[in-house]
Amino acid sequence: METLNSDSPIVLASSSVFRKSLLGRLQIAFSIDSPEIDESRLSGESPKDYVLRLSLAKAETVAARQTDSLIIASDQCSVIGDTVIGKPGDHTTAIQQLQASAGNKVSFLTGLCLLDAKSGKYTLDVIPFNVYFRALTLEEIDRYLKIEQPYNCAGSFKAEGLGITLFKKLEGDDPTALIGLPLIRLSEMLREFGLKLP
Repeated sequence: METLNSDSPIVLASSSVFRKSLLGRLQIAFSIDSPEIDESRLSGESPKDYVLRLSLAKAETVAARQTDSLIIASDQCSVIGDTVIGKPGDHTTAIQQLQASAGNKVSFLTGLCLLDAKSGKYTLDVIPFNVYFRALTLEEIDRYLKIEQPYNCAGSFKAEGLGITLFKKLEGDDPTALIGLPLIRLSEMLREFGLKLP
């Protein structure tokens, strides 16, 4: 892959405060541009294909406005068995999601795209991470939701917050993938594109 000009501005294609905070850990200058795309899943689309498509679509949407930039985009879904679990949006749906997760393994698939808006070149990947939930009572679920209100989070919890108390075990190569921006893989991508990181 051709090396990028190190002067290319870096843009995070996201409005997520969690992704912004994670990217800040790499100590690189970046700006934010929210892609505002339709995130509906296509009929018959696999969870992996779903997050790959949305990650690329977010990057391409922002690249059309930020034509000299290096775009970072990510999307995530959670899966129980073959069922995709999205953002709950409200308390009732969050209760249902956590009841379904209780005592089960939930797989999180995080799509990641790095796109050079100048050349159109990009790299795309999916990083998996598994969460094993402990058995949860309705009282525990309700109490957790009232405290943290994770209604805009896939799977109805915040692993970087009180949500960690819901788990029995975590399994995966990169814990930042669970929060929504896999920094280990992103660092590899940035180096492949010619950026110098420690």
